[in-house]
Amino acid sequence: MIDFKNVTKYYKPDITAMNNVSLHVAKGEFVFVLGPSGAGKSTFLKLMLREEVADKGEVIVNGYNLSKIKQRDVPYMRRTLGVVFQDFRLIPTMTVYENIAFAMRVTNIGERDIKKRVPYILSLVGLTNKAKKFPTQLSGGEQQRVALARALVHSPELVIADEPTGNIDPELSIEIMELLQAINSVGTTVVVVTHEHELAHKYAKRIIEIKDGSVIRDTAEKAVMF
Repeated sequence: MIDFKNVTKYYKPDITAMNNVSLHVAKGEFVFVLGPSGAGKSTFLKLMLREEVADKGEVIVNGYNLSKIKQRDVPYMRRTLGVVFQDFRLIPTMTVYENIAFAMRVTNIGERDIKKRVPYILSLVGLTNKAKKFPTQLSGGEQQRVALARALVHSPELVIADEPTGNIDPELSIEIMELLQAINSVGTTVVVVTHEHELAHKYAKRIIEIKDGSVIRDTAEKAVMF
């Protein structure tokens, strides 16, 4: 699913955001990528989304080599992912239903399929009764669940969550983590990027810890190195 092979990324000549990182995340894994602010987590995320390109090494996600991929193929690669952003990125002028439907329309999914899929996804995240609400009418936890629903609407094999509990209360954090675990239990690979040590250590999942752009710990039984 995800391979980093001796990946290095520079910002300006004197800033090494990622330093010779090699790791492998297999299909069906649940992984926390842990580290403080400035550790390199955002660069790790941007490299996976191909918002940035490695200066050295290779990044391979869902079979796409992001070091060699043509720009016109990047949108197709991104459609294989479900991404939950820290700031939700919901469209304020659209209802909950419309926000999720929009994610399908931009990839040319037909209205018949949208009408079937969106209600199912809303029920999955417990938001059936919020379908006609606007983002400003929702709590932070509800907005996070809309963002998660939007990420799941294409049934991606890989879901990436950027600080999914950063803007919500602790009790709601548990709900979001339970949803992510439920998604993982049916075979979806889940990567949670977070600075919250307590959150990462609360669950018996693999932890990849990043500091100063390097992997300093990987709790995988046999971390795959290249």
